[in-house]
Amino acid sequence: MITNKKTILIAFSALIMIGTLIAINSCNIGSSKTIDPKENALALPIIEVDTTTAITVKDYIGNIEGKINVEIRPQVEGSLEKIFVDEGAFVKEGQPLFQINPQPYQEILNNVVATENVEKAKLKNAQLEIDRLKPLIDNEVIAEVQLETAKSNYEIAKASLAKASAEVASAKINLNYTVIKAPVSGYIGRIPKRIGNLVSKSDKEPLTVLSDVSEVYVYFGMSESDFLYFAKDSKKTDSTNITSSGQILPEVSLILADGHEYAEKGKVDMVNGQVNRNTGSISLRASFPNSQDIMRSGNTGTVKLQETKTHVILIPQEVTNSIQDKTFVYVLDDEDKVKLQTIEIDGVSGSNYIVTSGLAIGDRVIKTGFDKLSEGMYVKPIK
Repeated sequence: MITNKKTILIAFSALIMIGTLIAINSCNIGSSKTIDPKENALALPIIEVDTTTAITVKDYIGNIEGKINVEIRPQVEGSLEKIFVDEGAFVKEGQPLFQINPQPYQEILNNVVATENVEKAKLKNAQLEIDRLKPLIDNEVIAEVQLETAKSNYEIAKASLAKASAEVASAKINLNYTVIKAPVSGYIGRIPKRIGNLVSKSDKEPLTVLSDVSEVYVYFGMSESDFLYFAKDSKKTDSTNITSSGQILPEVSLILADGHEYAEKGKVDMVNGQVNRNTGSISLRASFPNSQDIMRSGNTGTVKLQETKTHVILIPQEVTNSIQDKTFVYVLDDEDKVKLQTIEIDGVSGSNYIVTSGLAIGDRVIKTGFDKLSEGMYVKPIK
């Protein structure tokens, strides 16, 4: 009897526990049907996609040269006797730079001047002979042929004098060439020769290079596609930077080698007439004033050209994420569910990306809270 009572109590307790569990599960099932998942959704800020105008900047590496770069070379051969300037010095047009030993050329001049004087005397004698023979011919004392011979000798003497005078002029020119003067104002480059060195006009290396850098040229190249863009866009702009070929291009900026932007703007004033078939690029030249006198021939810099694109989609860079070589954003669908959307980018405008595919006007992009997001979850959008 005691065993039967224990069995009954155990069975009764089990029934009570089973009933309790059923009741709890029934309550849970009932409550899950009444909770809306959107009520617990995260509230995150969003941006609505629209089109706008983007300004991008194209960079091109350029080489800087002075407006005038003159190789200073000797016109006569001789020993370098004097150097009047130092490397890096600023010189004015006409200022003496080098002196070649003038003595040999002075002696040549002296000789040809003496020869010229002889020829002058011969011409004078020939004229005197003509003057002497004329009365004799008139009085029929001598034959006329003698006068013709005298006149011929006069012409020969005249030609010899002209030749001697030309040699004198040439000798004077060569003597003047022994003093080499600056053809333009500018800065002296490296001077490889030293006093006593033999110099001649056949030397491979110039005595120095003189650079006029009051204005500088920056030579750079751009791809054929970039050039076509600017060529087409030039018809839509009112810029006054017209090249010699009639091409209109925007103002350009220059970033110097130290990373700082040059204070003055430049303009493209030359476009090469042909595209390089090997590289597919075209050469251009931009001119910059050098009023601060900080640029020199041989410097390098980066030319920046602005490019304007209309009706494009821009999104801030900080709303994007990258995985390997792909870029994506979190967008909300019509039910405010999160969707991971891959996008394609074509350049940067300021702190924004230019999006070419993956987004459309009216799309809602989540701005922050990416570490809390997963695809398919609900979000409360905050504009």
